[in-house]
Amino acid sequence: QLQLVESGGGLVQAGGSLRLSCAVSGHTVDDYSIAWFRQAPGKEREGVICISSSGRTKTYADSVEGRFTISRDISENTVYLQMSSLNPEDTAIYYCSAPSMRFGRCAIGSEFYWGRGTQGTVAS
Repeated sequence: QLQLVESGGGLVQAGGSLRLSCAVSGHTVDDYSIAWFRQAPGKEREGVICISSSGRTKTYADSVEGRFTISRDISENTVYLQMSSLNPEDTAIYYCSAPSMRFGRCAIGSEFYWGRGTQGTVAS
């Protein structure tokens, strides 16, 4: 059973940076594609960015292109979301997710496992 636990959320000023972590247990982190999603108040959950089991990355949200990056540390079994040049529109609960199948590519709609999320708030 794959388990995902997010951490690293908090309050940051506009223009600042934040790094979120998704700790993976039950399998090694490179067995699965891992994606970050977010849900802002009053909005639907949206895909942000993903890293495949082979290490290729895919940005889902145009609004984060060039500002957010995803990486992983296999020794720590953790996936990271580095967010920079943050603005208040980035305020959301951030979730990491994984599909039910191992060794897959990044593909929205394949999510099966979810973490509980971590709140990121950007003050103007």
